Amino acid sequence: MFILSDKIKNLIGNESFSYDDVGMSDSTVIIFIDKVLKIQTVSEESEHEYEVMKWLQDKLPVPGILAYEKTDDKNYLLMTKVPGEMSCADQYMRNPEQLVNLLAEGLKMLWKVDISNCTYMHRLDEKLQMAKYNVQNNLVDMDNVELETFGENGFQSPEHLLKWLITNRPEEELVFSHGDFCLPNVFLSGKKISGYIDLGRAGIADRWQDIALCYRSLLHNFEGKYCDKKYQGFRADILFEKLDIVPDWDKIRYYILLDELF
Repeated sequence: MFILSDKIKNLIGNESFSYDDVGMSDSTVIIFIDKVLKIQTVSEESEHEYEVMKWLQDKLPVPGILAYEKTDDKNYLLMTKVPGEMSCADQYMRNPEQLVNLLAEGLKMLWKVDISNCTYMHRLDEKLQMAKYNVQNNLVDMDNVELETFGENGFQSPEHLLKWLITNRPEEELVFSHGDFCLPNVFLSGKKISGYIDLGRAGIADRWQDIALCYRSLLHNFEGKYCDKKYQGFRADILFEKLDIVPDWDKIRYYILLDELF
C-alpha cells in the first residue's frame, strides 16, 4: 500500500486509473487520463531519472514533472502523460520500414543534444561500477538473460562476464544516450517521435549503447518474445541503413552483454 502526499492527491483527484505492466522495470506505474505516477524504490537510478528529466525539459520531448516526493524508501514521480503510443504498438510493428525510420530519427534526436554542459555521466566507468555492484549483491536477473549468454557455450557466471567486460571495454563515441533505448520506452504519434520515458540510465555514453539495445529490442519484438504475435519478413539490419552507418558488431555485442548485468 502506498501513502501519497497531499500534493499528489490533490493533483490526481478522483481520476480513474490503470496499472502499466509493460516492460521489465520493478517500479509501479499508474496511468491516469493525462498523467502518470511512477513509484520506485529509492535508488541512485530512480533519483537520477528525476534529475535528468528536469535537465531535458527544454531539450527533448520528455514528460513534464508535476510533482516529486521522496520518503525513506520510495520515490513518487508524477508527470504528464506522453502522447501517442509505444513504438511496439501493432500499428507500427505492421509497418517496419516506417517504424525503423522513426526509431533512427529518435536516436539522432538524442545525439543532437548538446552535452558540453551535461553533468550526467553514464560512461563505461560508471556502468561497469554499477554492474559490479549488481554482481556482488546478486542483483542480476538470471531469468531474463539471453539464452546464449551463460552456460556451455557462454560465460560461466555473471562474475565471469563482468571480468570479460572490464578487459574488453571499447573506445567510446560520446553522445547523449537514453541508456535503455527499447521500443516500449520510445513513444510515437503519427510520423514523429512524441516522447521518451524511463530515463533512469540517461546521460553521456557511447552512442553504440543505444544502437545495440534498439537493435536487440527490434529483434525481440518482431520475434514475438513479449507476446504471442510474430511479425514476418522483418530485417533488423535496416536500422543501420536508416542511420547511414556500418554496424560495429563487436560494440553491439558488448553493450548487449553489459545490459545482461542490469
